[in-house]
Amino acid sequence: MRIVVIGATGHVGTYLVPRLVAAGHEVVAISRGERRPYLDHPAWEAVERVTADRDAEDAAGTFGARIAALDADVVVDMVCFTADSARQLADAVAPTGAHLVHCGTIWVHGPAVEVPLTEEAVRTPFGTYGTAKAEIEALLLRRAARQGLRATVLHPGHIVGPGWHPINPRALLDLETFADLATGREVVLPDQGTATLHHVHADDVAQAFQLAVERPAAAVGEAFHVTSARAVTLQGYARAVAGWFGREARLSFLAWPEWKARLEPGEVATAWDHVSRSPCVSIAKAERLLGYAPRWTSLDAVRQAVAWQAAAGHLDTGGRELVAG
Repeated sequence: MRIVVIGATGHVGTYLVPRLVAAGHEVVAISRGERRPYLDHPAWEAVERVTADRDAEDAAGTFGARIAALDADVVVDMVCFTADSARQLADAVAPTGAHLVHCGTIWVHGPAVEVPLTEEAVRTPFGTYGTAKAEIEALLLRRAARQGLRATVLHPGHIVGPGWHPINPRALLDLETFADLATGREVVLPDQGTATLHHVHADDVAQAFQLAVERPAAAVGEAFHVTSARAVTLQGYARAVAGWFGREARLSFLAWPEWKARLEPGEVATAWDHVSRSPCVSIAKAERLLGYAPRWTSLDAVRQAVAWQAAAGHLDTGGRELVAG
């Protein structure tokens, strides 16, 4: 198949493009041309590269037509964030019969009533990102059901892998929290540390996209969660990270109002985005219909990212190396 990947050099595209090439597909990689893939791979030599400024072309109303003109069997859209952008692409792609595979987010869910959340759970999204992605999903799947658009939506969790700052046990993006746990310093968690995070390795997300591309009969008209098999609590996560460095975690706890008072305003927003949602989702549908089988647990995926940061000299471990495991 001829497959166009929009946002091909990003987190997931770095893994997805080589997967598609290895499977014998013809790949056209669309990006802004501002960076290389996170990981080098010889497969990129076989890829057609196209540079595009999506924001500018969406504003001009030309991006969708440009993608449709590439005559693809499948369009994978990793970087669509507004319903208007999705609508323009869907309008252009639908007449070609191409399969449009959109990258959503588990943040289409707000706080859960029952866990793990299924794709059919009642939605209570909040925040610009989550509500926009929920609107995009509704648009694409409504068109799939009523107008024959061949569309699929995949909802990743907190994507992680080599080169990334993982969402850490304080529900923040700083590396200092990992350094504190590695060196035995105290880490203060909100409430009782029972909020949850649901990570996923970027290559497992790429696996799910490849499956959706190659199994359209099961994928078209559907939405799927794409995470590891199980979420982690902040407290359990912190204890695991300390254990990677042969330490016992030194943890203390503060109620949310007192805890957030220690943070910068931007950190409060990031932490609240994660803690208030406490995502814990089911991947049973993706397993059943697509054959999705994540290779990494949440902790294994984060451990790989932490090891990369430590090896690159970005993480002060106090001379401690990760223990075997």
